[in-house]
Amino acid sequence: MRTSTPTHLAEIACAAGVRDARVLETLRTVPRAGFVPAGLVPKAYFDEPLPIPHSQVTTQPSLVAKMVEALELAGSEQVLEVGTGHGFQSALLARLAGFVWSVERWVDLAATARVNLARHGIENVEVVVGDGTLGLPEHAPYDAVLISAAYPRVPPPLAEQLAEGGRLVQPVGPGGNEEVLLFEKRGQRLLRRRFVTGAHFVPLYGRHGFAP
Repeated sequence: MRTSTPTHLAEIACAAGVRDARVLETLRTVPRAGFVPAGLVPKAYFDEPLPIPHSQVTTQPSLVAKMVEALELAGSEQVLEVGTGHGFQSALLARLAGFVWSVERWVDLAATARVNLARHGIENVEVVVGDGTLGLPEHAPYDAVLISAAYPRVPPPLAEQLAEGGRLVQPVGPGGNEEVLLFEKRGQRLLRRRFVTGAHFVPLYGRHGFAP
């Protein structure tokens, strides 16, 4: 098997259908090895989810790339991310947008993500511990929302906090077998735009998600 690198991840994402040049370049420049548990660094550049505490996982890179690409970020957007994990997806979003507000349920995961992001000089991300299904209304509206956990419908607060014309990507389903969908807000309504990909995600817990 060939030695995997960030460039290899970009090649895999491209083969999976990702075409946004900025997304692919960001995959090449953000080292996933800096955002996974130390014992899993040898697997960092394989296209697979990796376990982190609390029965969570880091999403496989090609899936992250597809979801981020669907947001069509141009560079100046205010983004809300639900589910920080160890911060790899947050780092990608930060390189592609203006500022990222990321909500993580678990205190220790949020702390790890902050350390990882700071170590790589990424300053335009704020990691907040809380219920991601409530969003962060104090910083709304958001030009884009990316939800990294599954629920059968979009939590109403997240739809409300999305700016007019904004885009939202979420795995829609019961947790374990989802359709990742792209939504757009038009006329104060959240409209389904397209199917992004099939996937398997952990459930979304919170007041507007599954009961913990």
